[in-house]
Amino acid sequence: MELGVVGLPNVGKSTLFNAITKAGAESANYPFCTIEPNEGVVPVPDERLDKLSELYNTKKTTYALLKFVDIAGLVKGASRGEGLGNKFLASIRECEAIVHVVRCFDDPNITHVEGSVDPIRDIETINMELSLADLESVQKYIEKAEKRIKQGDKDAKDELTILNKLLETLNAGKPARTIFFTEEEKKFVNSLFLLTTKPVIYACNISESDISKNENDIDYVRQVKTFAHDEKAEVLVISAKVEQELTELEPDERQMFLEDLGLKDSGLDRIIKLGYKLLGQISFLTAGEKECRAWTITKGTKAPVAAGKIHNDFDKGFIRAEVVSYDTLLECGGLVGAKEKGKVRVEGKDYVVQDGDVMLFRFNV
Repeated sequence: MELGVVGLPNVGKSTLFNAITKAGAESANYPFCTIEPNEGVVPVPDERLDKLSELYNTKKTTYALLKFVDIAGLVKGASRGEGLGNKFLASIRECEAIVHVVRCFDDPNITHVEGSVDPIRDIETINMELSLADLESVQKYIEKAEKRIKQGDKDAKDELTILNKLLETLNAGKPARTIFFTEEEKKFVNSLFLLTTKPVIYACNISESDISKNENDIDYVRQVKTFAHDEKAEVLVISAKVEQELTELEPDERQMFLEDLGLKDSGLDRIIKLGYKLLGQISFLTAGEKECRAWTITKGTKAPVAAGKIHNDFDKGFIRAEVVSYDTLLECGGLVGAKEKGKVRVEGKDYVVQDGDVMLFRFNV
């Protein structure tokens, strides 16, 4: 998965990116510090994989990977190429989901590009630029569809209906993801690669002093939650400064620090969980003495396609899959014990893989 980290200049975007990826993107108190998109690839923490590795005494543990892209700060007029707008929009188009960092703290020592802190205004600034860029794209698609209708293209009529629905929503200042589409309509909409169809996590960047407060007691956060609910987006409350401090600690110290703050997970862990949820992603596992590994797939994926994630030949020559749930495998002390107790299932081509399935594929090429 690839998540784009966006936000206005000086909202803590690059600080958060640095903290969650340790990639070292430059961070400073002035606009356009991040000129080229910085990329950081992080392993997806998975306690199941850790325990399987212990069980099998495996030589290699391979986690699923998540890429974060720190995208240049955006200002008004980006859709017209203002500031670094064109770079911003092109980079966002390549991402699968957006982590939109919103400043939810007051600090007179950190300048704000608009001169004051107002999270909803900041969100609307970026959303408007994305909507304007989409509006321009949709208008071009409409012109093409109308020409195709005149040429007798039957599919173009259905496409025009969808495009007009998009046009109406974007003109109203709402993102395209707020529209309900059937599964068939989604295939067409996804082919348009619109910016506002991408799932969004609003990351409320709060001060270190607010981290122990109830989220709903922070006025800025309440505002963002209300806004996000109306447009089907997720909200994550996080302190970029705290996340930065966490990266400087050893694992044991890090856990103690989180507990002292009343937090169960780090910001990275919570972003990953929300990212998987938004994009409908799950993981299946493979386990053995040589390697234990997590594989990310889309929920609803059938066994042959999942096998193809490991190697194309597995998909082409798929025969069957031997499947046992992670919990059952652990209870039985391994695959041998699970087989003895009849807990290992043999599944065919129509089997839909479940999160936490431990799988062994049989194939013939």
